[in-house]
Amino acid sequence: MADAKAALFVITGFEETEALCTADILRRGRVDVVIVSLEAGKSVTGRSGITIQADRAFSDVSGSSFDMLVIPGGTTAYIDHEGLLKMIQRQNETGGKLAAICAAPAVFGKLGLLRGRRALIYPGMEEWIQGAVLSNDIVETDGNITTSKGPGTTVYFALRLVEILCGKEEADKVATDFIAQKSAGGW
Repeated sequence: MADAKAALFVITGFEETEALCTADILRRGRVDVVIVSLEAGKSVTGRSGITIQADRAFSDVSGSSFDMLVIPGGTTAYIDHEGLLKMIQRQNETGGKLAAICAAPAVFGKLGLLRGRRALIYPGMEEWIQGAVLSNDIVETDGNITTSKGPGTTVYFALRLVEILCGKEEADKVATDFIAQKSAGGW
């Protein structure tokens, strides 16, 4: 997909590494990424105290169409944003791609989207994705949903998303430029 569009959501307490590295790698892969604030304004502070300016407010994109919705972790606060939950449900109902890392797969767990699917979440948070089949990989894609464990797996997570949206050749090119090496499970 040459002109893939993705929305990456941030909320107070988001994991900066997961959000910014994922957005960067997706953009290197020529994905049109919009960083979306789930807060009242576009300014959002992450779990390590780094404040970023999002591209758009949620109200600006809630009715928009994206090839993929991406949620970085750092917090489970995402599960309380009703607008995001509805957007994820719509995306899933149409077979649209979903991705979450670290604590964020809890959102998919809350919606029951991971039952019977291979998935990952930050170690120790497995109760948030009850019904999922826990994977041993660092990144797992089952159907339209991709999940990963945490900050240390972000590069692999982001490269998998590039591969899903833009193909293996583009992901390999970005990885080479980024000086990333494939894990045993690939991207």
